[in-house]
Amino acid sequence: MTPPLAVSLGDPAGVGPELIAAAWAVRAEQRLPAFFAVGGAKLLAAAAARRGLAVQIIPVAHPDEARQAFARGLPVLGDLDGEYAPGAPDETGARLTLASLEDACALAVRGAAAGIVTGPIAKSLLAAVGFDYPGQTEFVAARAGIAARDAVMMLAGPQLRTVPLTVHIALGEVPAALTTALIVGRARIVARALARDFGIANPRLAIAALNPHAGEGGRFGSEEAAIIAPAIAVLVAAGIAASGPHPADALFAPRARASYDAALCMYHDQALIPLKALDFDSGVNVTLGLPIVRTSPDHGTAFDIAGRRIADPGATIAAIRMAGEIAARRA
Repeated sequence: MTPPLAVSLGDPAGVGPELIAAAWAVRAEQRLPAFFAVGGAKLLAAAAARRGLAVQIIPVAHPDEARQAFARGLPVLGDLDGEYAPGAPDETGARLTLASLEDACALAVRGAAAGIVTGPIAKSLLAAVGFDYPGQTEFVAARAGIAARDAVMMLAGPQLRTVPLTVHIALGEVPAALTTALIVGRARIVARALARDFGIANPRLAIAALNPHAGEGGRFGSEEAAIIAPAIAVLVAAGIAASGPHPADALFAPRARASYDAALCMYHDQALIPLKALDFDSGVNVTLGLPIVRTSPDHGTAFDIAGRRIADPGATIAAIRMAGEIAARRA
């Protein structure tokens, strides 16, 4: 039996707190694994009440207590807390966001939590309180003792899995950032994770092209021939079922999606646009290559709809379920 999952609050002014409460409220019908929130007892009670949910908050002193409490109420670990002010983010809330994330990581690293599910954050506010990372993926990797280059973001939904090989950089910087070594290294991490964490014995990787029409034989760019195709050759020689470079405009059609288990994309939006178009309310951001399990709903803080009872909990539910499934496979 694995320990329960730790769920960080995300920005308390966003939709994170109400969606944690909403996920707990449907725990039985969704067959969710046991989880606890890291801090925010008063905050979560207020968020649940604003959403019209009858959720009992149960403070716990240790993660082991959360499993027993989970059937009766939403377990909350620790004294971190703050006021619930949906749609009004500030630096006080950002400090709570960071403290909850830090504690959740520490619990997972020492094995007290089976994994972490991280709530959505506002990076600009976090930067003002000392958060010096491009995103939560890099922060969690650092806390787990893994170099950022070895932590790979994968977006996973019922219909599609995508991996952006470059992430939070300007589009104009992408061609210079792409190297054969980068593609090979991250593709190896993806293949191992699909086998270990998703139970896919022989993962099939589709590698997207960078340029229109996969470069059109060099007319629209040389990256396919100079960088991407050599990477695919290395992967195939190593026994990994990699194919491409595939023109990105055709890679996400239904027939194409049936031919691979994950699509490796050259830049952020090339990976996230199709995932969000197909699986927005059930998309999960999962970090591959870590010694701990980490997932997150693939959406932002949505300050504009926080506290209005209209935010969809589907991605939070999916992130909790996926973290539990991965933890169980690893166990």
